[in-house]
Amino acid sequence: MSKPSVAILLCTYNGEAFLAEQLQSIYEQTWTNWQLWVSDDGSRDGTMALLQETQKKWRDKTMEIRFGPHRKSTTNFLALTNAQEIDADYYAYCDQDDIWLPDKLRRALKMLKDVPSETPALYGTRTQLIDERGIRFGLSPYFGKKPSFSNALVQCIAGGNTMVFNHAARKLLCRAGADINVPAHDWWTYLLVAGCGGTVIYDGFPSVLYRQHHNNQVGSNHSVTAQLSRANRLLQGDFCVWNERNIHELFSVSDLLTENNQKKLALFERLRRAPLVKRLRLYFRLGIYRQTLGGNVGLLAAVIAGKI
Repeated sequence: MSKPSVAILLCTYNGEAFLAEQLQSIYEQTWTNWQLWVSDDGSRDGTMALLQETQKKWRDKTMEIRFGPHRKSTTNFLALTNAQEIDADYYAYCDQDDIWLPDKLRRALKMLKDVPSETPALYGTRTQLIDERGIRFGLSPYFGKKPSFSNALVQCIAGGNTMVFNHAARKLLCRAGADINVPAHDWWTYLLVAGCGGTVIYDGFPSVLYRQHHNNQVGSNHSVTAQLSRANRLLQGDFCVWNERNIHELFSVSDLLTENNQKKLALFERLRRAPLVKRLRLYFRLGIYRQTLGGNVGLLAAVIAGKI
């Protein structure tokens, strides 16, 4: 019986500075049955030349290069995930500036293998943080609470750069479509898999060297400064806007959710529109939560301030 196949979904945009290291780390994976699919979103540096050079060099590996939709990374990832010519047993999101640890794919597939193929399943991990020079300086926060739709409504449990998911989860993403207005492809993936009653696995062992640099679109919340910045964005209303977009798209595919999670979604929307006292009652009734104490303090503050 052949090894399960993995489609690696790499999105690029002006990534020349660190891309070669990422490509080499993919090539050196201990799990060898993979294909690399790249969607470039209009790079103006040497990214495309580097990709084409690598494609010629990898005579023993399949690497396909596509042109992205030119609508930023979230849409690029969702468009690549929805590309019908891509077919595999598992799929792995991939950022252009990280470094994969050698057993990233093998460890993910080991943890996913016992999930029935018809059950949507998602795997994500903690990350090892590195700076622009590749020097390690810490780990992303450890999340010990159980993954669930109640958590997914207000937080993404893992970065997309760590995520691996099965074909049943990919089918969910395709049913939802690529042309949707959500803040992040990884958060959306967590919402759909958890919402439909699928299996979500969080691994506290890091799978990726997550590079922190000035061009990061998101970045880790490892430092106190980063956490304060995120808290400020939450109270300024960014969190409220992100929730608005997620909720709108979830309602459009509510038939994919379990009956219980459809009720939670409706209750969450009521909570966001309710006056303060009712808002607090609905908050405690709904049981939404983030993964850390500080995150839950910030969540409660957002509920009180009407910024959820």
